[in-house]
Amino acid sequence: HDRLQAIVRRLADRAVARANFTGADVDVVAMAAVRATREGTVKQGRETLPVIIGTPIAGERINGETFDGKTETAIFPGDLPEKIDAVFDLSGADHKQDAADPAIRFVRFRPPKLERTAEGITLSLPHIRL
Repeated sequence: HDRLQAIVRRLADRAVARANFTGADVDVVAMAAVRATREGTVKQGRETLPVIIGTPIAGERINGETFDGKTETAIFPGDLPEKIDAVFDLSGADHKQDAADPAIRFVRFRPPKLERTAEGITLSLPHIRL
């Protein structure tokens, strides 16, 4: 969460600077309301990789694969860069970024299906940081 928080902070830097100039105290938190994924692991050869498990929204793409919005899948999320400025540096030869192929992608996931108890009571959606 620390690296994601640093990226969110960097995205909001100019607005935070303006708010700080007026005397406002500003803090940045990476948060989500509905827990759309869960953690898991998969074995690939001799390695055990951390994955997130969920149902990507229809039309989401990873490496040329387009998701249908119905199929649950396990995705290795990758690592966020240690040097946050590298995400925003478009001057290097390795950073030929455009809107169609950003350096960092955040796959959007559907909320999980609502479960019901044996009595038919609908359970609430799982959530985080609420």
